Amino acid sequence: MKQRTRALLAGAATVLLFVLVQAGALALVEPFERYQTIEDPTNPLNSVLYIGLLLVATAVMLAVIKYGKQQAIRYVIIATGALVTYYVFSVVGGALAGGGAAALVVLGLLVYPEWYVIDATGVVMGMGAAALFGVSFGVLPALILLVGLAVYDAISVYRTKHMLTLAEGVMDLNVPILFVVPTRLDYSFRDDSTPGAAGDDDDGERDALFIGLGDAVMPTILVASAAFFLDADAILGVPIPALTAAAGTLVGLVVLLREVLAGEAHAGLPLLNGGAILGYLVGALFAGVPLDVALGIADYL
Repeated sequence: MKQRTRALLAGAATVLLFVLVQAGALALVEPFERYQTIEDPTNPLNSVLYIGLLLVATAVMLAVIKYGKQQAIRYVIIATGALVTYYVFSVVGGALAGGGAAALVVLGLLVYPEWYVIDATGVVMGMGAAALFGVSFGVLPALILLVGLAVYDAISVYRTKHMLTLAEGVMDLNVPILFVVPTRLDYSFRDDSTPGAAGDDDDGERDALFIGLGDAVMPTILVASAAFFLDADAILGVPIPALTAAAGTLVGLVVLLREVLAGEAHAGLPLLNGGAILGYLVGALFAGVPLDVALGIADYL
């Protein structure tokens, strides 16, 4: 199969992974209401606090990488994946199903972290995390969060470049911090010693596409928040602005994939979050939602 065709198929598979995360998050928002722990989810300071915590967590991870203790990050991520998996499956099949699924995640990631294990776990983690944040962040906090993270992502990739350092430091841990989409059938993520360096084989052809799990989760927070908090016309029970936010994310993803396939490292959230926000606003206006309500500022006017 020609290189371009393989790359296009991998791009289509990446879009499918994002759709699965979005659809799963939308299905989970109602049952995940039980996990809403923030006293006032409409408070925009929640977003400021979360971004601050993210900066601290990033600094800690960079320090851990600097001192060669990456395995500690691996175990934290595996534990987090197991916890989110438990949340997801427990609302579907009860505590026993949740515990069993969580145990399978831990076993798979520790024993055989191949790309399909990473991706399957990533989809479950992504839909669960997006739903958790979606029910915890009202529309205004979600919008602020997406804008702030898009700016931070651009700075950390293009200016300080510490996000690239962080990515290189954790790529070899074989944990679901990213989606791995092979472009050839014989590709093995476990046997790829430098997956984050170029993603190319000896012939200069790309072995796989790599895109951060956070790139799927962050814009989907707005999708889930709009579905949970916004009162608007709906299609199949989902508010139109939530659906158009999801569509906008996918448009941003297609643009991002074009840039990635050109061989350059790019900040994903400016395109993905920007697409989600633009799609959300277009859908809100189409559904007749007043702009101040769509932005979540009606109570402040």
